[in-house]
Amino acid sequence: MICYYEESSVKRELEHAANFHEIFSLVQAAVRHTINESRAGLNLGIMEMGNDANKFLGAFYPAGSNIIVLNSTPLRRIGETNEELFRPYVFHVLLHEYLHSLGYLDERTVRQLAYRICAKVLGDGHISTRMTSNIDEFFPNLVYPRGSPAVPDKMILIEDLDGGMDYID
Repeated sequence: MICYYEESSVKRELEHAANFHEIFSLVQAAVRHTINESRAGLNLGIMEMGNDANKFLGAFYPAGSNIIVLNSTPLRRIGETNEELFRPYVFHVLLHEYLHSLGYLDERTVRQLAYRICAKVLGDGHISTRMTSNIDEFFPNLVYPRGSPAVPDKMILIEDLDGGMDYID
């Protein structure tokens, strides 16, 4: 189990996370530790949603569903520009959408809560925390300046994102 009372252990685990399951596990634990809420049974869809010039949709959660859909365009762009942003970005986006899945639907509330959670478990200066307060700072690494087309008819599905977390704690 992760000890969230030491920022350095969370940072270390995020730095070494090997896949979406491990990053999402950190997101769930951070939320449970800070606001004592959780849910199970989420899937992750990864789809090329593209981006317009200097704007993009990182992910979305269809309210009432059991899926978070992540845009693979920024992931591809990060791979081309600054791979060190991959894990912090995925943590940030999954945290944001996970909060939506818990019933927080107001964007302003979710951004504030995401910042509070990141600051507590990762520290104010961590990239994920900074992304929650100013994603524009990272745009050169997240979007294609002239845009990138969407490919909405293909989605990779990662079922059981939480790795079989018990529905009853």
